[in-house]
Amino acid sequence: MEDPNPQVCGQGFALLRAAQIDVRCGLLAPEAYELNLGFISRMTRRRPWVRAKIAASLDGRTALPSGESQWITSPEARADSHTWRARACAILTGIGTVRADNPQLTVRGVDTPRQPLRVLVDSQLEVPLNAHLLNGHVPLLIICAAIGDQHRQKINELRARGAEVISLASRASDQVDLPALLRLLSERGINELHVEAGHGLNGALLQQHCIDELLVYLAPSLLCDAMGMFKLAAPATLAQRVTLSFQSVERIGNELRILARVGALGSTMALDTAPGNH
Repeated sequence: MEDPNPQVCGQGFALLRAAQIDVRCGLLAPEAYELNLGFISRMTRRRPWVRAKIAASLDGRTALPSGESQWITSPEARADSHTWRARACAILTGIGTVRADNPQLTVRGVDTPRQPLRVLVDSQLEVPLNAHLLNGHVPLLIICAAIGDQHRQKINELRARGAEVISLASRASDQVDLPALLRLLSERGINELHVEAGHGLNGALLQQHCIDELLVYLAPSLLCDAMGMFKLAAPATLAQRVTLSFQSVERIGNELRILARVGALGSTMALDTAPGNH
């Protein structure tokens, strides 16, 4: 397939053809697309490919009403999820997950040449200074909604622990501007963004069309009236529901791993798309 980067698009073909080398484009293009999802997304849409990982019971519940969620899935499923962390350029979570689980958001048990950038959505800068994210060993980017005088001391303390703090406030609310966050990450060269968040941030990302793909681990258990995958109001009609396209269903340990794309996003999305059209 043709390189979607406008700075080099077609130049390699021209050099090869000038050297009398037969060059053909479009062979196995869908397979080439799948190998380069993140890069193509960044070049054509100016945003990373966003994959949201969710661990849930068979009835789609991700945590008890108390917030307890460790562990819904088995060690095998959790180990498998680290391979998806490793392939991502950045891992995103929200302040609710930090409060509930205090995650490290690092790749463990998988050989990797680098740890992904960690990104925290924390509108009001409420992250505890003893959070595992602030270990200083892996880059951390904290995105808040607004920075005022009341935040100066906290910002200085966060920066002293190695975190970078950026304000990206939405004009419509006091929350973080999520599409602007994706553009920022794209400008920093982030191709694939791996999301491990709670139902609140998951719902906001889905509502604002910021999720491309779901990576769901379904455990053989039922949690009944507990937290769901997304904090969103029910659609008024079935025609307004979010539709998915299943890419794969595999058994990992005692769980099912489902990879599904949101809406009409499929393997042909960017193949015939000129850079800058999205």
